Amino acid sequence: MATTTTIPTTKTIRDRLKTYGQKGETYSDILTRLMDAVDRDEFMDRMYQRLEEKDQFVSLDDL
Repeated sequence: MATTTTIPTTKTIRDRLKTYGQKGETYSDILTRLMDAVDRDEFMDRMYQRLEEKDQFVSLDDL
């Protein structure tokens, strides 16, 4: 099992983080889900940028 740690934050941030959670989720669950979403979005942004640089990307709006 992973070692648990404490991350200092304000009550305002803690309460805001709670709003992202679903019933039964831990703070670790919430943070993992949010970080995974950001990682996925950043990856997709990088891939679209690479395609545009190679002139192989065609926007659906251009079709």
